[in-house]
Amino acid sequence: MEKQSRRQLMGNAAKAAVAAWAAVMMAGKAKAQTTAGTTAGKRDAIRARAGEAPPAIPYPFTSVVGLGNLLFVSGIGCQIDGTIEEQTKWVLDEIEKNLIASGSSLQKVVKVNVFLEDIKMFDRMNAVYKTRNWGQVFPARNTTQAANLPGKDQGLAIDCIAYV
Repeated sequence: MEKQSRRQLMGNAAKAAVAAWAAVMMAGKAKAQTTAGTTAGKRDAIRARAGEAPPAIPYPFTSVVGLGNLLFVSGIGCQIDGTIEEQTKWVLDEIEKNLIASGSSLQKVVKVNVFLEDIKMFDRMNAVYKTRNWGQVFPARNTTQAANLPGKDQGLAIDCIAYV
């Protein structure tokens, strides 16, 4: 009987925790964050010349979306030629700009996804990645090899989730 009571208690506590978390998440409004001064902000602000139709944005997405105290940063692919080390630094710099413009920082990142064109470059990418100021604990991370990166992206693309 005591074992069943504990099991019921733990089950009810888990249900209550999930319900409370869901209520908090539903209470927050999803909104696009401003990313002025970042490459993402420039992409979102494409303008047409006089007499021309506005150019189509190649991919329908928002660079940074906030929900409650969470920020979801869309994948940022490398737009420069160079070594995987230079490309990793460039992408992480862009992510950091997006986070700062949205009221967060690398220290508040909780999850990262890295998409490499060539998984054999993992150690070289990781050598740059681990030098960044992620705070006291590195964020959870997945690293995979992408079959192809979209558009002009090359080398790698990274997205992340952070809090404000």
